[in-house]
Order: sequence, then structure tokens, then C-alpha cells
Amino acid sequence: MFSAARLSEAIGRFKGRRVVIVGDPIADEYLFGKPARISREAPVLILRFRDREVRLGGAANAAHNIHALGAVALPLGVLGEDAAGDEVVRLFERAAMPTDGLLRTPDRITPVKTRIMAGGYESTRQQVVRLDREPGAGLAPDLEERLLGRLRGVGAGAEAFLISDYGYGVVTPRVFEAVLELARASGAIVTVDSRYELLRFKGATAATPNVPEIEALTGSELDDERSIEKTGRIVLERLDARFLLVTRGSQGMVLFEREGPITVMPIHGTDEIADVTGAGDTVISAFTVALAAGSPAGEAAWLANVAGGVVVMKRGTATVAPWELLQALGQDGTARHP
Repeated sequence: MFSAARLSEAIGRFKGRRVVIVGDPIADEYLFGKPARISREAPVLILRFRDREVRLGGAANAAHNIHALGAVALPLGVLGEDAAGDEVVRLFERAAMPTDGLLRTPDRITPVKTRIMAGGYESTRQQVVRLDREPGAGLAPDLEERLLGRLRGVGAGAEAFLISDYGYGVVTPRVFEAVLELARASGAIVTVDSRYELLRFKGATAATPNVPEIEALTGSELDDERSIEKTGRIVLERLDARFLLVTRGSQGMVLFEREGPITVMPIHGTDEIADVTGAGDTVISAFTVALAAGSPAGEAAWLANVAGGVVVMKRGTATVAPWELLQALGQDGTARHP
């Protein structure tokens, strides 16, 4: 059993923990329109433009979540010398987060995910389509050297490193090896969220894949708890990690411990989910900060579960603050450890 008081104490230890976030910063763009009519040119809906909003996405969203939880977020990544990169930097500055680890280059575009949202002011806005603008994979050698220099500069005093890999090439093998070296020297933890190449990050402390990512890695269908438990153990061994936290959407999470049990956790809160955009960033951020703050894996996973349950009730890319976690725990009375 995890009492609400114990979890509240754990949340209180978040403040000031230094976490380096290495990965692919993304601009999450939302274009809002009100349905007007059907086009005469094609059987498609015409939206009358109403508003535009840009939020921090990808590794930038993970950093924003770390910051919102009260820890010190130290983001490292690469942005283009373009308008989207300018917007990402402004959003970091507006949130009072450091930007000296965000390298700019004219040879690469800033990743942008544009979501077209349809709906009126009094109705729920639904995503109609998403358009992605993506840079080429990989980093030029000189840019990689600059990133390594920044990493060594900010990583010396870090208590945790969070790898947020969206497949755009910022986390090269050399960058990840440098992260592991810094972590070994200081005893810091290393957590990984990788969309496509999770098994490349062997030696990390923990990883937080979802079920589709595990299925893609192993070629197995995870249609029941027994298959999830069997396959999760295999992935944990192949990663040579201490922990694997598998997210299952509305079915909750499963925590695998290399020297411990398998813990199945139901979803926290309601399963009437509003939006899962960026929820994985929130989960790994809360899990990382809790581990860095000294929580055992089960406690850290439950706090991540609570954070995930809170953020999926928000529209768009969002964060969770400590007071929201405390409020959610207060509504529970006692947080049950399954």
C-alpha cells in the first residue's frame, strides 16, 4: 500500500532535482477551425480559421513536464534556424527554462507536427488530420561535437538523464554513450523513451515503451496480461535495464523490475480519456523525477501512473504540476499499490 501521505512526501522531494533531457525538440502546432461547409472541389470539410497555437512537443514537452513537476530541466537538442525553432525557443524562455543547450543550425529544419482541429467554441474540437514536417535523420559531425560539448558541460551535476528519441537523429550512438559515461561517473539514472529504436539504448536504467512499440520490437501480439508479462521480461533482459514501465493506455501500466516482481497497475482516474497527445512524455518525466528523488520503482511508477491519468484529461500537449498530483492523491484518499 502506498498511502497518500507517503506519495505526497515523494512529490515534495521533486523540487530541485537536476534532469538533463536529450532528444528531439518538436513544435506542436494546432490550427483551429469552425466547420463551414463541404467543398465543391472534393468531398472534404471546409473549416473557417479561428485560431493558432504552438506548444512544446517531443523532447521539449518532456523538458516542460520535468520543469512543471518542480525539478530543474536542462534540455539538449537541435533546432533549425527557422521560424518554428524561434517559437520553440520563445516557449522555453516563457516557461523560464534554459535554452543554452538548444543548438541552432541552418542545415536542418525544426520538426513540426501540425494538427488541424475542427469544432465550434461550445463543442469538442476533434483532430481532423496531422501534417508532419521532419528533418533528415542524423547529425553533421561538427554539430554532434557541439552537442557532446554541451552535454558534458551540463551533465556533470545531473541526477538523471532522460532520453527522448523521436527518430530525428539527435541521440546518436556517440551521444548516448556519453550519457552513459556521465551517469556512471555520478551515479545518475538514465531513462529512455524511443519511438523506433528502443533496443539501441542498451544499458539504460529504465525505459517506458507502450504496447504497440513492444509489439513492433518483438513481432508479438500482446493481447492479454500473460503475453505482456512474457514479452516484457524478454525486452527488459535485452535492454539490460533495471526497470521497464509498459504503458497500456486505458488499461493502465505494467512495471517490470530486473530484481523484483511484475506489478500490474490499473489506469488512474477515469478511462474517459480526453486526449493522449504527449501523455508518454508526462509518464517518463514523472517516473524519472521520482526515481531521481529516491523513490523505489513501484512508488515512482505509481506516481507516473497518476500523472498520466491527470494529463490525458487535458486537451493537446500538456503538463502536470505537483499540486495536481497532490489533488489527485487527495481524491484517492489512499493510493493502492496493486
